[in-house]
Amino acid sequence: MNLSVRELQHSDIERITNYWLTSPDDYLIHMGVDLSRMPPRQDWIAMLTDQLNTPIDNKKSYAIIWQLDGESIGHCNINKIIPGDEAYMHLHIWQPLTRQKSIGVPLIKMTLPYFFNNYKLRNLFCEPHAHNAAPNKALPKAGFSLVKTYITTPGSLSYEHETNRWLMTRVAYEQMLLG
Repeated sequence: MNLSVRELQHSDIERITNYWLTSPDDYLIHMGVDLSRMPPRQDWIAMLTDQLNTPIDNKKSYAIIWQLDGESIGHCNINKIIPGDEAYMHLHIWQPLTRQKSIGVPLIKMTLPYFFNNYKLRNLFCEPHAHNAAPNKALPKAGFSLVKTYITTPGSLSYEHETNRWLMTRVAYEQMLLG
């Protein structure tokens, strides 16, 4: 099993768009997605194309593609980016058959240098639904610390729900690299 990560490319736009628009409703709801807020296909394509065409310092979102044996299987992105300060990370494995394979933690660790180095972050947050077991199990294994559990609407596609706020500081990231 060979895992790798790379930055988003034009060829990934259709796969990411299809992930969002063809995933079962119950899967999306379990992640905290408010289905009424789901943008149409053309908006997904425009947003992802804009992400690719925007210089790194001005991006509203920045995505890393996750690969297994050379095949793209998911993505990890950040938004709410404040260069030199903080960003919020999101984790997505596209196909059910590639979930629950114990690959999330190494993929997260391989992705972190892109976020910390390219944006000089001090803090990287991740706010999964408190009842979504996969990210809440993977994040502490990847070096994140639980900050709090609270009720919020954590993203533009979300409904209000119980959310776990996880944090990795630059200090923790640098210690992870040494360890």
